Amino acid sequence: MKPTLPAALLASMLVLACTTSQNGAKTSGMNDTIFIGGTVAAGPQQTPQRNTAVYVSGGLVREVGPADAIRAAHPNARVFDAAHATILPGLTDAHGHLYGLGLSLDTVNVVGATTYDEVIARVKERATTAHPGEWILGRGWDQNLWPGRQFPTAAPLDAAVPDHPVWVRRVDGHAGIANSAAMHAAGVTASTPDPAGGHILRDTAGNPTGVFVDNAMELIDAKVPPPSFALRKKRVLAAAQTIAANGLTEMHDAGAEADTIRAIQELVDEKKFPIRIYVMLADNGPLLNDWLYRRGPLVDYGGHMTVRSIKLYADGALGSRGAALLQPYSDDPGNTGLLVSEPAHIVSIAGRARERGFQVCTHAIGDRAVNNTIDAYEAGGVKPEDRYRIEHFQIVTPPDFKRIARDGIIASMQPTHATSDMGWAEARVGPERIKGAYAWRTVLDSGARIAFGSDFPVEAVNPFFGIYSAVTRQDHNGNPPGGWYPQQRLTLAEAIRGFTSDAAYAAFEESSRGTIEPGKLADFTIVDGDFFTMPASDLWKAKVRATIVGGEVVYSGQ
Repeated sequence: MKPTLPAALLASMLVLACTTSQNGAKTSGMNDTIFIGGTVAAGPQQTPQRNTAVYVSGGLVREVGPADAIRAAHPNARVFDAAHATILPGLTDAHGHLYGLGLSLDTVNVVGATTYDEVIARVKERATTAHPGEWILGRGWDQNLWPGRQFPTAAPLDAAVPDHPVWVRRVDGHAGIANSAAMHAAGVTASTPDPAGGHILRDTAGNPTGVFVDNAMELIDAKVPPPSFALRKKRVLAAAQTIAANGLTEMHDAGAEADTIRAIQELVDEKKFPIRIYVMLADNGPLLNDWLYRRGPLVDYGGHMTVRSIKLYADGALGSRGAALLQPYSDDPGNTGLLVSEPAHIVSIAGRARERGFQVCTHAIGDRAVNNTIDAYEAGGVKPEDRYRIEHFQIVTPPDFKRIARDGIIASMQPTHATSDMGWAEARVGPERIKGAYAWRTVLDSGARIAFGSDFPVEAVNPFFGIYSAVTRQDHNGNPPGGWYPQQRLTLAEAIRGFTSDAAYAAFEESSRGTIEPGKLADFTIVDGDFFTMPASDLWKAKVRATIVGGEVVYSGQ
């Protein structure tokens, strides 16, 4: 038996014939529905309009106007009453990791652990329920939150969990800590060399300490038993449902493997996939060759999935000192980070992608990586209409802001990275380079475009955390007063566009979504209260009332 929507939501509507199943499947449509909002961010400028209604038919917005007039014109339409709420264009996370989120929901979560001992305790608890010899996987540690801010070592993990291989990724996914059992399974010893684009941390005697950075992580990853396809599909669905529950109607998946794409496709076929997804292919030779030379771009599969972009990596992450810098780290003299991919590889992919109709999106955090990526795009013949992207675009030299504007390169950035990193980022790069870091205002003033996301599961899925960070540059306690480098703050309208119309542009989807106007898809994020008049300090607290995809309720917060 399929459960109906909660009574509180039903009471807020005159009629709503839409139900959801236990697995999140949509079981009936909302054709010819009027969404009445206390406030609606309407039209191409997303202007907040009060007492406004949106008439939806066939999954598309047909009319937007005064609520009384819309209801009079369509007396037989169902009504979704959000008179005390705000209807926003469906929010998009322009950079997340679908399977990474699903995996994080299903393994040891150590996000927020304030000591290494806390990480170990969570791992040890999981080991008590594991099968003999089973790998214990987790993610989320951040040494910057610990006293001393030192990288972890294997020895305490060995003492706590000696009988299971343990592999726990750092919060950014660019480093991991392995215990001795895991290193033994991988055959890692003091004689194991650092791979290109990777680094094995070692003690004074040259023995691995357990931390593997960037490409060195593959030494351990290669020995982790792969999940069954059924388990992967289960994790993909759980992640998609979590995304919908946070008010997101779409995400851009920053680097999907073949089995994840297959899982999404099957869920779309089964009408169980609740959101829309724009897929970036992982930088995997066989996968890229399959799509570049055999399949070609796949656009709007089942109304939910598009595959027409490629995710590359230029460098690592700032937190693990793997971001590639033009000058050494201020807090680690002699270290300029890691080039995960050589520029020649990016040039090659950029050129081939253009020929085959694929967009290129390259992870570049350090200023050297950003500079190399722009150089590579230009060598590959980039044109503004290609809409190539730089993912993160985190530490940038002044000339490169102008270059991306000229080349039409999109800065795909994550506002919560700034407010998560602000306690230590300046120590990494010093007082001058930090002026070009997390510099959203500088990007917009240059004439370039920004698409906003979160990089989940690195950061929380909640898009309102990102909007809040973009507007205030403060943590949830309001620190620092006035904001961190407040000259880079954005207006609320600019922040919302980063998660709506600008995110749509970054995926070549501006003609079908990103705004609430006739002809666009009926994708809405509905939040309690008037989002446009609430204090900036409360933006992160916004409560999702409902997530609407194609005119259908895929999540109800009531």
